[in-house]
Amino acid sequence: MTPQREEAARLLRLAGRDQAAFVALIGAPGVSAAVAFFHAQQAAEKALKAVMCLHALEYRRTHDLEELAGQLADAGHPPSVAEADLRLLTPYAVEYRYDDEAPELLSVAQAQAVVSAVLAWAQMQAQP
Repeated sequence: MTPQREEAARLLRLAGRDQAAFVALIGAPGVSAAVAFFHAQQAAEKALKAVMCLHALEYRRTHDLEELAGQLADAGHPPSVAEADLRLLTPYAVEYRYDDEAPELLSVAQAQAVVSAVLAWAQMQAQP
């Protein structure tokens, strides 16, 4: 396995962990939606970066899902999720992570759909 494939596989494993954390934290007593949505954002980010690794695309250190998706689209590998949907998750990585009362920019069901779609797409990209 090439180093790029190994890194992509590692990122996909981490994305799966973040997806599981998101699901576990939604509705958990004492846990705000922003904390759970942070993990949804992280799952999507790691999935996008995994695909970038597979295609030897460089990316800067960023949490901007729309930027990452745009780079993938420009390189001929558009994600299966609209950039507008990814844009709604991005603020949970930084802006709302330290906010007591972060707004819900999308519903739990929407976030689950976005994360599931990005992960499924990334896993398909990783198939040999």
